[in-house]
Amino acid sequence: MMKKVIAVMLCLAGPFALSVQAQQGSAANFGPSIGDREFSLAGSGNSDRRFANTNLGITGDIGWYLRGHLVLGVRHSIQYADFEGDFLTNDFWSGATRGYLNLQNTDGRLRPFAGGSLGAIYGDAVNDSGFVGLDGGLKYYILEDTYALGRIEYQWFFNHSNDAENAFLDGDFSYTVGLGYNF
Repeated sequence: MMKKVIAVMLCLAGPFALSVQAQQGSAANFGPSIGDREFSLAGSGNSDRRFANTNLGITGDIGWYLRGHLVLGVRHSIQYADFEGDFLTNDFWSGATRGYLNLQNTDGRLRPFAGGSLGAIYGDAVNDSGFVGLDGGLKYYILEDTYALGRIEYQWFFNHSNDAENAFLDGDFSYTVGLGYNF
């Protein structure tokens, strides 16, 4: 499954990167400067093939550029799930709030990034707990200060600090696509 996800991401990013390479000469004014902030909204969702079980989410970020390539921020996600099953006929809500630190490329319109996060998850049908995460993705600057965003996060959960190391293999993936703005 993971190999398929990586293959699809690479196939989608390939043509994107080639079109950006042709535009590199005009990319000098794209992206943030030191001290700028960023705000983004992203959405996610999935359903089974009958649309009987649905999960939708929205994520908002606010970040500050400590250096041209280093972003420190806060990310909040809200998830809605509608499940049907033997004992499940309810709607569930959950949220996650985390601080993050990302390192990103500063050249051109296409800017890969990677980083980490530390936060908490809470709500219906989830164990309220802390989590540590790794994330990576791409930002593509459509305008000088506006970008499209694709991000994947791997999060592992813990109730006590000594649980975090052992929980790595039991983590979850989170995928988001959205838009952002530097100001």
